Formats: sequence, structure tokens, C-alpha cells
Amino acid sequence: MNKVNGFLYGLLSSASFGLIPLFTIPAIHQGMQFWSILLYRFLFAMLALAGILLLDKQSFRIRRTEILPLLLLALLYDSSAVFLFWGYKFMASGVATTLHFMYPVLTTLIMMVFFREKKSVWRIAAIALAVSGVFFLSHGDTTGTVTLTGIFIVLLSALGYALYLVTVSQLKSLEMKGLKMTFYVFLFGGTLLFIGIEVAGIGIQAIPDRITLGNLVMLALVPTVISNLALVRAIKNIGSTLTSVLGAMEPVTAVCVGILIFGEPFTQSIALGIALIISAVTVIILKR
Repeated sequence: MNKVNGFLYGLLSSASFGLIPLFTIPAIHQGMQFWSILLYRFLFAMLALAGILLLDKQSFRIRRTEILPLLLLALLYDSSAVFLFWGYKFMASGVATTLHFMYPVLTTLIMMVFFREKKSVWRIAAIALAVSGVFFLSHGDTTGTVTLTGIFIVLLSALGYALYLVTVSQLKSLEMKGLKMTFYVFLFGGTLLFIGIEVAGIGIQAIPDRITLGNLVMLALVPTVISNLALVRAIKNIGSTLTSVLGAMEPVTAVCVGILIFGEPFTQSIALGIALIISAVTVIILKR
């Protein structure tokens, strides 16, 4: 039963993360800019996580030596989220989420190049598969919405998240539970984003209506809080490797939402590109 529960939690975690476009795209259509959407996402998610930490009777105390590492993680998470949401302006949300899902491939590249992780034929083949997938995605959209600019922006999102994961794994001074760390990443990330918005003189947009408010709250709860909680449960029951493989539900869910709800294009070439990227990521994870 533990394994069955683990698989269900893993599927819930990845599928809920793939619902980001479902709540983001309608807010963008209401005229909200992605930085305001992100700021509200961080705020609502932080409040929800704070409530969970209080119910779990966990301490909010952190050491001074943990502040700089948390700020670095928040900056990397911010960059990943900003580039992903920005990417939705340049291409179908399902394609953007699939490109973002390349972060395990980029993580492997970073570990091989900078941390001298062992190279293998399987890993190099997986990287080649992922690059082929990007090629088919970029040439498979007959509507012309997938542009090289959009691909570059979303790949920056994947790179930001890959650097976030590498930093978490390499930080020895940061010793805290996952939910508490996530809370502070959102707290510091929201603060850094707010400072950036104010310095740039952009200003924070008001939430235009109740429907958009509901979408922003759901964006904070479903792909953020619920996804994180389910992820922790899944790792406890079936381990990090199988949980990571189940992460392939992220782009699948996003693609289904894009096609069925937003009427986004879906061609054979896009399908092949998505299949190649998911295959590449699965090979990378299994060989780890």
C-alpha cells in the first residue's frame, strides 16, 4: 500500500505542477503582467505554507549563516519562474512547460562540466535526444507561435531551475526541512521580486476581479503547495528516482490543458519533440 500511495502522490505532485498554465493564462488574458502574477503566487503560497508549518508546530527560526544561501536559492527560483511565465507570451503553454521540463538534462550537464560527474554513453545519448526534441518543437508549430526567442527564454527558465537544484544539493550550510526551506524561498523570492518591481518603476497591478483572484489563489495552492506536499510524501514512499520519473506528467498535463482548454496547436512534430524530451529526461533520471 505504501508503494501504491507513493505512486499516487508522485502522479498528483507532477500533474498538479503541470496545471500552472490553467491558472496563469487566464490571468494574463485579463491584462495582468507575469511579474505581478508571480508576486501574488509567492504571497499566497507563503501564507499557506506558514499555516502548514504552524499546524505542524515547526520552528520558523533560521541561523544567520542560512540567510545568504536562502537568498541565492530565492534568486534562482525567481529567475526560473519569471522566464517560464514570460515564455507563455511566446509559445503554447504546453510546449513551454515541456521545454522547462528539460531541467534534469541541464542539471546533468552542469554536474558533468563543473563538478566532474562521470560521463556515460547513456547520458550523452539523452542529451542528444533532448536537443532533437527542442529541434522538433521549434519546427513543429505551423502557426509560428514557437519562436527562437521564446525557446531561448524558456530554456533560461529550465537553466534557472537546474541551478536551483544543483545549489540545493551542494549547500552544506543549509540544514532544514523541505517545506520550511520552500517557505523561506518564497518569502525571500517575493521580497526580491517586489524590490525589483519597485526599482524598475513598473508597479504592482491590482487584481482585476474575483475570478482572477481565484485563479491566483489556485495557482499558489495547487501547483505550488499541494505539489510540494505530495512530492515529499511520494519521496518517502517510493524514493526520489521513481518520483522524478513520474514527473513526466508535468508536460503531459500542461499539453492536455493547452489543447483542450486553450485550443493550442498540436502537430506530429510537436508530439515527437515532447516524446523525445520526456524520453531524454527519463533516461537521465533512471541512469542516476
